[in-house]
Amino acid sequence: MTPSYAFTAELWLYPGEAAWHFLTLPADVADGIADHIAERSIGRKAFGSVKVTAEIGSQTWQTSIFPDTKAGSYLLPVKKAVRDKARIKAGDSVAVRLELQPDSA
Repeated sequence: MTPSYAFTAELWLYPGEAAWHFLTLPADVADGIADHIAERSIGRKAFGSVKVTAEIGSQTWQTSIFPDTKAGSYLLPVKKAVRDKARIKAGDSVAVRLELQPDSA
């Protein structure tokens, strides 16, 4: 069974010229993902990333979450096309569903 997680988090803008937007996964979700990966002895991907399918509103896309050692969590990047279609912006509280992709599960 592929693990899935549902949570709400605030969308934020990374300071800098690139204008990347992220959601920081809640600690309990990040811990669950880390535990699941550790239990399966899955090799780390680039930068410790984990492949996921993400869903916000009616928008579903394949991406990766990345560990954030400063926050002790994972970051979910939210691309402009998704933000525009979901009508979300930095500062919004966003409901998210994540499913680990089979090679991460």
